Amino acid sequence: MSKRQHHGGAWKVAYADFATAMMALFLVLWLTAQDSRIKEAVERAFRNPFSSATKESVGIIPNQDATATHAERGEFDSTSAVQLELLRRITEDLAKLLEENPENQDTVKMELTPEGLRIQVFDHSQKPIFKPHGVEFTPYGDWVFSTLAWELSRYKTFIVELEGHTESHTAAAEEAYGPWELSADRANAARRKLVGYGVGDPQIAKVSGLSDTQPMPGKTADAEINRRVTVLLKIKTGSRVETGSTSPTAGPKT
Repeated sequence: MSKRQHHGGAWKVAYADFATAMMALFLVLWLTAQDSRIKEAVERAFRNPFSSATKESVGIIPNQDATATHAERGEFDSTSAVQLELLRRITEDLAKLLEENPENQDTVKMELTPEGLRIQVFDHSQKPIFKPHGVEFTPYGDWVFSTLAWELSRYKTFIVELEGHTESHTAAAEEAYGPWELSADRANAARRKLVGYGVGDPQIAKVSGLSDTQPMPGKTADAEINRRVTVLLKIKTGSRVETGSTSPTAGPKT
C-alpha cells in the first residue's frame, strides 16, 4: 500500500496572497468613492501617521499643547477632524510664509477657535499696516494682506468675516469721522485687498467696524495693540473641501 502523497503548505501562501489582494482592492474601491476631504485626510495620515489632526497656533508658531486643552473642553465637537486638519494646514502654510521675517511675529497672530481660524493683523506704530489715521495700506501692509490672500484664495470652502478694531481716543482727520468709521473702513479696505489678490467676493460674509468695543484680552481700551484687523475663516456648513494647487511654485515675496 503506497503512502499518501504530501502536498505541503504552498496553497496556504497562495490563499493568503489572494485574500490580501482582495482586501487591497476593496480599500481602493472604497477610497475612490469618497469625497476629496476623506481622500486628503487618508493621504495625510499615511504621510505622517503620528501628527495630530488638530493644532492651535499662537503667533505664527504652532502650539501643540493648546489643542489638547480645547479637546478636553469639547470645543471642537461641532467641527470634523478633517476640517480642523485643513485649517491646521493653512495655519502652517501661512506660518512658513511669514516666519521668514522676524518682524511678522508681532504683526500676525493665528488661533484655531471653535468658530474657525482667527487671524489678527496688528497695526503697530513701528511697523504700520495702514498710513496714520487713514485706510491706505503701507507697502508692508500691502505685502501682509496680499500674502494672506494668496494663501486663502487656494481654498474655496471658507467664508471670510472681517472686523476692524481701534484703540480708544483714536485721532480723526474730521470731527464727524471717528473710530467707528475708521475701523469699518479699514475692514473694508482689507476686504478689497483680499478680493483684489484672488479671494472670491462671494466668500466674504461680513465686514464690520467695532471701534474700541473689543480690546485685546488683558489690555486697556487705549492700548495700541487694539488697533487691528481680524480675518476669521469659517467652513461653510455642508460644503466639500475645494482646494487649488497644493504645491504652488511661487507666492508673494517680501
